[in-house]
Amino acid sequence: MPRQDSAAMAGSLTRHSSPNQGYSSNNVVPVPVITQTDSRDKWSKKMDFLLSVIGFAVDLGNVWRFPYICYQNGGGAFLIPYILMAIFGGVPLFYMELALGQFHRTGAISIWKHICPIFKGIGYAICIIALYVSFYYNTIIAWALFYFYSSFSSILPWTNCDNVWNTPDCTNYFGMDNVTWTNSSRSPAEEFYTRNVLEIHKSSGLRNVGGVRWQLMLCLFLIFTIVYFSLWKGVKTSGKVVWVTATLPYIVLFILLIRGATLPGAWRGVVFYLKPQWEKLLETSVWVDAAAQIFFSLGPGFGVLLALSSYNPFTNNCYRDAIVTSLVNCLTSFVSGFVIFTVLGYMAEMRKVEVEDVAKDKGPSLLFITYPEAIANMMGSTFFAIMFFVMMITLGLDSTFGGLEAIITAVLDEYPDHFSHRRELFVLGLVVVCFLGSLSTLTNGGAYVVKLLEEFGVGCSIIAVGFLEAIAVSWFYGIKRFSSDVQAMLGKAPGLFWKVCWVAISPAFLAYIIVSSLLKAPPLTLFDYKYPDWSITVGYIIGFSSFMWIPIYMVYKLVWTPGSLKQRLAVCLRPERTIPDIHADSLNMATVPQETKHLNV
Repeated sequence: MPRQDSAAMAGSLTRHSSPNQGYSSNNVVPVPVITQTDSRDKWSKKMDFLLSVIGFAVDLGNVWRFPYICYQNGGGAFLIPYILMAIFGGVPLFYMELALGQFHRTGAISIWKHICPIFKGIGYAICIIALYVSFYYNTIIAWALFYFYSSFSSILPWTNCDNVWNTPDCTNYFGMDNVTWTNSSRSPAEEFYTRNVLEIHKSSGLRNVGGVRWQLMLCLFLIFTIVYFSLWKGVKTSGKVVWVTATLPYIVLFILLIRGATLPGAWRGVVFYLKPQWEKLLETSVWVDAAAQIFFSLGPGFGVLLALSSYNPFTNNCYRDAIVTSLVNCLTSFVSGFVIFTVLGYMAEMRKVEVEDVAKDKGPSLLFITYPEAIANMMGSTFFAIMFFVMMITLGLDSTFGGLEAIITAVLDEYPDHFSHRRELFVLGLVVVCFLGSLSTLTNGGAYVVKLLEEFGVGCSIIAVGFLEAIAVSWFYGIKRFSSDVQAMLGKAPGLFWKVCWVAISPAFLAYIIVSSLLKAPPLTLFDYKYPDWSITVGYIIGFSSFMWIPIYMVYKLVWTPGSLKQRLAVCLRPERTIPDIHADSLNMATVPQETKHLNV
């Protein structure tokens, strides 16, 4: 919450309707409402907020992960579990976080004293996970920036095998007749990525990752410089930057979609992408992948939605925002599939192989090998390469803005006396920490570190955090109280569907992902490198290092709270305050819904 010493007294409120959980039905006692002053930033425009949320939710994963997951799990048939998981799991959690942030108007750490104090460790876990994400995610953007710089050439450097980094295995089949493609063959694009961008051949694995690539370090420095000057002044600056970074990817996607649709063989890719395999719906793994995809795509549990919505006016329609941004996110993923698979169909036509043989790459390989290879052999290749990597950079920057803003808002709201007037210095320190934490991913074997952090630094940890968040809000804070909060903001209580999802379906949705992920953990590999057992142990330690703050804080809270065990539990589970902090600008009693005008305490 904001600083209490800068709060303004705004009168007393009472409720005449039936009491909710946490409110007494005794005689009305006037209670001063502490309201937030202008010290807290506000979005300049509603679109600043919407574009920021869309920019965070629509990231590189929409372009590389959804198309692969879709064709791997039954093509068009996959859309059925995907839509169901979105309706009953992803969107309700997305709506919950927007409502929580807007009502309590604070970040991911301090919000818990208003919900259920014993769960405050969730806020610290979220911040640590966001740090881990920044350690590897911005390196991927740095790779894209390296490609962007390399694209300013009449002949793209990954077009042929005549470069110093190429090996005898390099095989260029575009425009060539009688070319034999073997298991040892490597395309020019693959060797450019592995031997020039990453120089991964100079590393033998995680035991010897090699030295730092100065070119990538310079790219990362430029990325973090952009990030710093976008975030240092708060949402007033980042809200302006997203007008470019959140809209430009859609312009580029449209251009690439039109170009892809005109390529020979494009229809083969589209058929492969959407051809239904109905028997896949009987496989449990398909439903697990659908649930995981929608969760990571929408991004509840990362603290970003809490942070961004906390700068909204109290009466903003967060319900409509949740529906609109979720639809935009899901449709972007679907359209991205056409952008990717029209090109994969073209490559299959050129190679004279099946689309399945071309589409075996997933993750960053799809964006840094497969798609650039296809672009290099198009007419106007330089233009389309520049456009493609501009799209990747802007998609990544938006998500970085959101992730770091979650940390900034959480820490500044929890420790206002130390940082509230030193935001620029705190953001600078945070960016420096993120840059230094990323250095291991800039080495010759940095791609191995990126994969390890991606799998274990986020993975099950963030899903477990999301699960506990849903349980804490729905079961401990109480669905009646939370529904009353939503009604106070919107003038209308959530319907039965949302309440059932919040209480039962969404937590079950997350528990299902956690259990399934732990039971079916495939071996971790990258290129031809199989991660050794000790590295998997390190990965689990990384994952636990964020989640462990939840039980640690629970024990700390119980030990240091005075009284008997029963009294301690009562204090630790009871919110410190339940009255909403309405922004001073919004404290017009004629416009605040009637439900907020009177509260029994």
